[in-house]
Amino acid sequence: MTKNNDERQPDRRQFLHCMAWVGTGAMWSMAGGVLKGTPIEQAGRGAMAHPGAGSGLHFAQISDSHIGFDKPANMDVTATLRAAVAKIKAAPEPPAFVLHTGDLTHLSRPAEFDTLQQVMTELSVPVFYVPGEHDVLEDDGKSYLGRFGAGTLGAGWHSFDQAGVHFIGLVNVVNLKAGGLGTLGNEQLEWLERDVKRLSSSTPIVVFAHIPLWSVYPEWGWGTDDSARALSYLKRFGSVSVLNGHIHQVMQKVEGHVTFHTAMSTAFPQPAPGSAPSPGPMKVEADRLRKVLGLARMSFHDVKHPIAITDLPLEEEMKTASAGETPIVVDNFSFAPSKVTVANGATVTWTNRDDVPHNIVSTEQRFKSPVLDTDGKFSHTFDAPGSYRYFCSLHPRMTGQIVVS
Repeated sequence: MTKNNDERQPDRRQFLHCMAWVGTGAMWSMAGGVLKGTPIEQAGRGAMAHPGAGSGLHFAQISDSHIGFDKPANMDVTATLRAAVAKIKAAPEPPAFVLHTGDLTHLSRPAEFDTLQQVMTELSVPVFYVPGEHDVLEDDGKSYLGRFGAGTLGAGWHSFDQAGVHFIGLVNVVNLKAGGLGTLGNEQLEWLERDVKRLSSSTPIVVFAHIPLWSVYPEWGWGTDDSARALSYLKRFGSVSVLNGHIHQVMQKVEGHVTFHTAMSTAFPQPAPGSAPSPGPMKVEADRLRKVLGLARMSFHDVKHPIAITDLPLEEEMKTASAGETPIVVDNFSFAPSKVTVANGATVTWTNRDDVPHNIVSTEQRFKSPVLDTDGKFSHTFDAPGSYRYFCSLHPRMTGQIVVS
């Protein structure tokens, strides 16, 4: 399902935002060259439209499945991977495809690859992979390439296009040095330079790899040694999004036109950078495990909207769904999703995941929330069909719409 495009034809202030390691369930989509994250369960509320349907490109990211791991941090990683896959399958309109950003397995064993492949084939959409260091422990990664590397180059790097967006899968987990960071290597970097050379500068770019392409915490090897050279080839593009796994927690960094995201694991959490003597599986209470595991949903929306990423536990998602509520997340000065369709009598609940206060105000003055600080919630039940537009009166450029059928 992967393919190589090597022969294809033809400022804002820097900030760093690190979200807590608490788990997430999210999907991603893109429109107008901007990446946007929203809770995965909203896919079931009509937020997951097909590409070309007028609401942008939507796709999902899964990372760090670690099939074969069976320690106290998670005794059944296959079950939690299946839970993530189930969230995607539950959407009436599926994403265009899924990205898996590495550490499919824990020990690169054939049976582990078999299980991973079996679970992922439950999805009815294409899946594109890059390996993690746990996938290349044996036979120089040949087992991984034999199963997931069709059409790729080298250790598994590749690119493809979807709905006007150029996707680049990079491999930074081979030839790792003692005490060092991830590395891309000269051969792959030269390929990357050729791959993007013919693209228009207006082409949105999404790069996905296992180890972060920014220095999250070099002391733990959480970074890529030669990422600066890779990013130099992308300087001329107006929209570049970089998706990674490896650190098993959500972190975000924006530098000019480049946005970096790291994803949750579906297997186990790891400690926040520097908060423990070393990285590694972190045990939490059994009833909290699914609150620290998740996936990501990407949406490309209007270029005037900032990039957003939301963090929502899988367990909370299931409780919200069973309560018959439609959730909307407020994050990075946007509503996600910005438009939802619900049945008459449905309750919509907004949750502010942003670091600044917001409120929810009907443009027709039919409802109004108090000011919501971080993690604050507001619910409203819609008892008549119609279209209900709303905004944040503190930040009026934030707008949304509820359609009641």
